[in-house]
Amino acid sequence: MSRIDERIYGLIGYPLIHSFSRTFFNQKFKAENINARYDNFEIPAIEDFPTLVKKTEFLSGMNVTIPYKEKVIPYLDELDPLAARAGAVNVIRIIRGKKGKVCEDKRLVGYNSDVAGFTDSIRPLVSDRGKKALILGTGGAAKAVAVGLDMLDIESVCVSRTKRPGVLTYGELTPDIIRQHRIIVNTTPLGMYPHVDECPDIPYECLTPEHLCYDLLYNPDITLFMRKASARGAEVKNGLEMLLLQAFISWDIWNS
Repeated sequence: MSRIDERIYGLIGYPLIHSFSRTFFNQKFKAENINARYDNFEIPAIEDFPTLVKKTEFLSGMNVTIPYKEKVIPYLDELDPLAARAGAVNVIRIIRGKKGKVCEDKRLVGYNSDVAGFTDSIRPLVSDRGKKALILGTGGAAKAVAVGLDMLDIESVCVSRTKRPGVLTYGELTPDIIRQHRIIVNTTPLGMYPHVDECPDIPYECLTPEHLCYDLLYNPDITLFMRKASARGAEVKNGLEMLLLQAFISWDIWNS
């Protein structure tokens, strides 16, 4: 297969210790004889993004991960309505040959496939959990999760280490709050490889078999958050299925 006019896709974030996306897409390209490759673009600052876009020939689409899902938005030429609603972007469609903000011949359109990936993944698990959820974290992934839960008619509140209006702190998580919120979603990087001995500081002793504890992380397969929740009888799930679902959606977006 010729590398001439090979389409380039990739993931921007920092750090990129492990990339499921690179392995997934490159295996897909090989299996389906697609003239493309998927690279990791580890950039230490979002200010490096325009240079990356300009210098990467045949760039056709990107995924976005921590910590740039919100920071990348000012560099984009257009936002899909769902991405605008979430206030976060994890997929960028690149329309080559059209002028954009950061490049003379590339127009950048932002999408959010996390919302649909998360919603489809958690939907079968929430029917008997009530209508209230806690979201651990306040970043771009948390915003996508909040929109997804809202689409499932579930009210959510974010939890942060920092006190701010409309957000709980970890110290405010009383037994009564845990009892009322039987869906808990971790969107923080706490527990991600190689820091597998970390987890969000919630009162795990208050969890019950009625709780669902969903971790967006997938490396390791079972995080400390999931282990501690499972020890209290809670149902647990990691983010691998969500990642797969959003990858399928990303491909559809790039080829729409």
